[in-house]
Amino acid sequence: MQRGAYSGRPPRFPVVQVYDTHCHLGLDGKATPDDEHARAVASSVTAMLVVGIDAATTQQARELARLPGVRWSAGLHPNDSVHFAEQWPAIAALARTPGCAAIGETGMDCFRDRTPLDQQERSLRAHLELASELGLPVVFHCRDAAAPMFAVLREVRPERGVMHCFSGGRDEAQQALDLGLHLSFAGPLTYPKNDALRAVAGWAPADRILVETDAPFLPPQRRRGQRNEPAYVVETLATLAQVRGVTLEQAAAQTFANAVALFG
Repeated sequence: MQRGAYSGRPPRFPVVQVYDTHCHLGLDGKATPDDEHARAVASSVTAMLVVGIDAATTQQARELARLPGVRWSAGLHPNDSVHFAEQWPAIAALARTPGCAAIGETGMDCFRDRTPLDQQERSLRAHLELASELGLPVVFHCRDAAAPMFAVLREVRPERGVMHCFSGGRDEAQQALDLGLHLSFAGPLTYPKNDALRAVAGWAPADRILVETDAPFLPPQRRRGQRNEPAYVVETLATLAQVRGVTLEQAAAQTFANAVALFG
């Protein structure tokens, strides 16, 4: 298929190896992590990063590393950074234990508008400092907050990291790339009206692209209205392959290699 073309047709999946770089197994309590993991592996999703968003979910993510192919991160979601003082000691302690693959998710969010930006920035800076101390990548959340977040990142530059569920335009993508960050694409890449996002996904450097689900949130187009699972990341990967004009196998190999280089 010509690079940049998007058919919108349901994909057919060959045997590949896929890395879901951002998920929250069992977060909504509607499925057990073991069942979700089994369905993911059956769909060729052999690796995944389970992301912590507070102390409790970080601990749970750490425990899920018992499942084959699961890595985990330690972080406090920016929308919960009002609880930084009480949450951060436990999160930082967990991050310093063996096996932690990344710090975050952290960042800034002006969409929800329920946490003052100064508190979000304090939490973001703490995550950046911890990541630098431990030599780990950072998982960034950014929603309607590119200007204030990139201002912090230009001052305290991360060693490496990823813009989780990237949803911005080419200018924001270029700023992230200039900071050395990866761009991770989730279910919204498959939504019919997101031509601009697909254009970014088709343009981005091959060695900086990742795929994710953000499960149980943001299911791909074919499953809108359902809860999301890591098994469904292959559908986002298929769209990424279409807009880049490569085979699904090639997109899987590239994004898997990129994820392993970033998270292990």
